[in-house]
Amino acid sequence: MLGLVLAGSAIAAPAALANFITPKAGGSPNANEIASLYKIILYIAGVVFVLVEGALAYSIIKFRAKKGAVAAQIHGNTRLEIGWTVGAAVILVVITVVTFVKLPGIINPPNSNANGFLTATLNKPSPPNGQSLTVCVQARQYIWRYTYGNGCVNGAFAGKLPYSFQEMVVPTDTTVVLAIQSSDVVHSWWVPSLGGKVDAVPGYTTYAWFKIPHPGLFHGQCAELCGRNHAAMTALVRAVPPGQYSAWLLQQQAAIQAANAQVTQLRQQLTALSQL
Repeated sequence: MLGLVLAGSAIAAPAALANFITPKAGGSPNANEIASLYKIILYIAGVVFVLVEGALAYSIIKFRAKKGAVAAQIHGNTRLEIGWTVGAAVILVVITVVTFVKLPGIINPPNSNANGFLTATLNKPSPPNGQSLTVCVQARQYIWRYTYGNGCVNGAFAGKLPYSFQEMVVPTDTTVVLAIQSSDVVHSWWVPSLGGKVDAVPGYTTYAWFKIPHPGLFHGQCAELCGRNHAAMTALVRAVPPGQYSAWLLQQQAAIQAANAQVTQLRQQLTALSQL
């Protein structure tokens, strides 16, 4: 009895039921479109489920077997069969049309806002005006590395681009294009509030995008079983105003330069010691 009470209390808690049936949204336009399409299909499926189960329950009660009764042997109701076949076809057509209406908003990124952090990008999913921020997402067991800048796919180390681990920092009101790669096994980038799952496959580059309208912290997780510490491979995306993002980039670059200088100095000292 106590177990039932505790289980009921957990289920009744608003946080426990948050996004229990529908996907999370609210962080990016593509996530909102995914959630909207999911709900439309869910509602249609719910109506079909109620009608079918209701007809089944009615038939079981109305035509339940009686002692001594002999079942009538009939061909069937042709009109009814044609009706539910046409009805199912109409439902599929409606779902198809709605899906293709929603699909461009999920796949195609929009322009950044006028006060966003604007830069140009090539050979990736691109907004109409071609201006977006590129962040390279590199998966490895069991952490995410984020490199910032349009040359991050092939020239991250040569360009000494700023980077961070586990937590990605991005500007608000900006279309952010993700170039997702893996250095070992298959992983899957997934921050539910910002859109769908995208696999990180060794040897390939996959792309995704999001656009966050307001500052906030969004939680994610690797969604592909990638090893014994898969559960620890969490992801964070922190959205900050564009001015704060620019200052953060400069801070990251300065920290990287300072660390490189320390490594160079240490290498020189070790080289000198080895020559003694």
